Amino acid sequence: MKEELTQPGPMRPCYVGIDVAKAWLDVAVRPSGVQWRVANAEADLPALVEQMERLTPQLIVLEATGGYERGVAAVLAAARLPVVVINPRQVRDFAKATGRLAKTDVLDAQVLAHFAEAVHPEPRPLADAATQRLAALLERRSQLVGMLTAEKNRRQQALSSVRPLIETHIAWLEQALDQLTQDLDQTLHASPVWREREDVLRSVPGVGPILALTLLADLPELGTLAPKQLAALVGVAPLNRDSGSSRGKRLIWGGRARVRSALYMSTLSAVRYNPVLRAFWTRLREQGKPPKVALVACMHKLLTILNAMLKRQTPWQPALVA
Repeated sequence: MKEELTQPGPMRPCYVGIDVAKAWLDVAVRPSGVQWRVANAEADLPALVEQMERLTPQLIVLEATGGYERGVAAVLAAARLPVVVINPRQVRDFAKATGRLAKTDVLDAQVLAHFAEAVHPEPRPLADAATQRLAALLERRSQLVGMLTAEKNRRQQALSSVRPLIETHIAWLEQALDQLTQDLDQTLHASPVWREREDVLRSVPGVGPILALTLLADLPELGTLAPKQLAALVGVAPLNRDSGSSRGKRLIWGGRARVRSALYMSTLSAVRYNPVLRAFWTRLREQGKPPKVALVACMHKLLTILNAMLKRQTPWQPALVA
């Protein structure tokens, strides 16, 4: 009697979670349950890539950890592996929902792999080196502005013995801020693509250099997403808070805080000097909308306009927008 040959069944898709720390990476694979730890060092990343290529995962999920994840994500993305960097809040909420209350690096890697398997977050292109440099310069500018504001506030109430020290520091911060602004301009104008996109954005009344830089660095999806997706990504889409017969207030939360802050400041100017947004603001206020609600609606509208302009690479045309 001949022995029957059995055909191997299809391989089950696997999902990988990588918990990133400063010194090491904890890797977990589902559904196999395999786990291991590797050093978070440039010399060890090629070996990690080889392991991932042998596994051929459906998805690799990391969480944002203050920048420590950037090198790992960049190396995995360069190898054309499906990698996603997600907000830690999403992972923690998912862990609580699945009953994982304890928190260690090993458990976090398991939760990330489970999150990848259950939620399937959509991979998005990661920022290239030039965009990361622009974002880093912009982040440093925000830090300098914050320190400068704090020192100026301290100067108002400082004793005469301390005030000269504070003024010296303020002068140094202002000089550093000027130098950083020049670096930002040079970085921006080194790229023809960025110059073209900046020209489109700056053609809108109310959009200044800081908002344009912030959108280029922190919102590379601008011009590629649907308006509702983009509004949710930035955090200017009002979210429902209803339960049964109760109807709660629509609130905005989450999203990319730095983009939202820059958009807020520009919208304050746009509702005064941009004819389309000024008319929209006036109409909302005449309808009885509170100032903050009307302003958020104007932020949403300005973001939608900028998205459409970049999608078509068309400068400001008030008649068309209106």
